[in-house]
Amino acid sequence: MEIRNTLPEDMDCVMFIFEQAKQFMRLNGNLHQWTGGYPSKEVLEADISSNSSFVCVDDQKEVVGTFCFRYGFSPEPTYNVIYDGGWLNEKPYGVIHRIASSGKVGGVFSACLEWCSRYVDNIRIDTHRDNRVMQELLLRHGFRRCGIIYLANGDERIAFQKEV
Repeated sequence: MEIRNTLPEDMDCVMFIFEQAKQFMRLNGNLHQWTGGYPSKEVLEADISSNSSFVCVDDQKEVVGTFCFRYGFSPEPTYNVIYDGGWLNEKPYGVIHRIASSGKVGGVFSACLEWCSRYVDNIRIDTHRDNRVMQELLLRHGFRRCGIIYLANGDERIAFQKEV
């Protein structure tokens, strides 16, 4: 699987993958994450313009996954305060957001994690309490549950971290 920057011409494909991911979440009991038009085209455009949006491309050159990855920037503001636990360390870290798969091929999360690990040895991610599938995936890939963070809008998320 190849990982590359998301191009403006990938926009429709990525938005379709987001919609597929929302359907998957709803079918698996996660009814409240990614609602109200989130993630929007504006969010994706901002990720693309900041060079933090990436796509996973299969052997047939089809986009089969997407994620936002930031590292080397200022820390994630919503990670400044963590409740009911603590981060594994305070070293510089990368953060993964908005990871989604088309469902056509397996291994999107593994490929994303392997790729991100080339740039940082410390990765943080958060997910909704109802996103049991993602929580299991994170634990299976060596992430540790660190506590609870709150998004800027006040929504709660479970925070995870992995030292590569």
